[in-house]
Amino acid sequence: MDWLDALILGIVQGLTEFLPVSSSGHLEIGQALLHTASEEHLTFTVAVHVATVLSTVCVFWKDLLQLLKGCCRFAWNDETRYVATIVVSMIPVLVVGLFFKDTVEQFFGNGLRLTGIMLLVTAILLFTAHKCASGTKKDISFKDAFVIGIAQACAVLPGLSRSGATISTGLLLGNKKENVARFSFLMVLVPILGEALLDGMEISRSAASDIGLLPLAVGFVAAFVSGFMACRWMLSLIRRSKLVWFAVYCAVIGLFTLFILS
Repeated sequence: MDWLDALILGIVQGLTEFLPVSSSGHLEIGQALLHTASEEHLTFTVAVHVATVLSTVCVFWKDLLQLLKGCCRFAWNDETRYVATIVVSMIPVLVVGLFFKDTVEQFFGNGLRLTGIMLLVTAILLFTAHKCASGTKKDISFKDAFVIGIAQACAVLPGLSRSGATISTGLLLGNKKENVARFSFLMVLVPILGEALLDGMEISRSAASDIGLLPLAVGFVAAFVSGFMACRWMLSLIRRSKLVWFAVYCAVIGLFTLFILS
């Protein structure tokens, strides 16, 4: 992988991490089109995921600071309740990470057929949420948080959008778009950082990657900048736009992947 490949893939990761179109699916497609070496995938994926997490922190720093202050009061309040719902949402993905990590990794780098199918599933989810969502609940309940967490755990499959699955599920449960979007972006911070830490330890032990410092740095910066822009853009889109257009996009890319690339 050279620096130009890293730049392209970093931008792809940053843009698609927050838009409901599957960053993992687009990375799989991008790596296949650019013919990058399979042993480079894990190192690069860890780097760009950390970059997008940092971009999320930059966008939501006021929210995170408020939650931290609320938790430091050591009392049950709105902030501690919100953090508790985020913790509940992480239970399903924690189970997947602890017990099914090796199984999930087998789905990556083994052809694009699954990616295409999961992109079509993402399209169906977004279209269903667009048609059926009510958006009446003011607060995300603990039950809703757990169900949204299940959607996030399922979205470890390449092509199934994490933000698309979690936002669609939250909307179908009756939550407001703005609340679901904020919750969806905040609930992923700890799981991604935890996964990156575990994968980083595995990379350091195996020393299997020779991707190079320059491509990693370029990819990291590209993912951070594009992720920051995409996160802010997605929040604006959620407030005033319709998810159905992302459903159309996912359907087109999914069909293209299935019938042209795979």
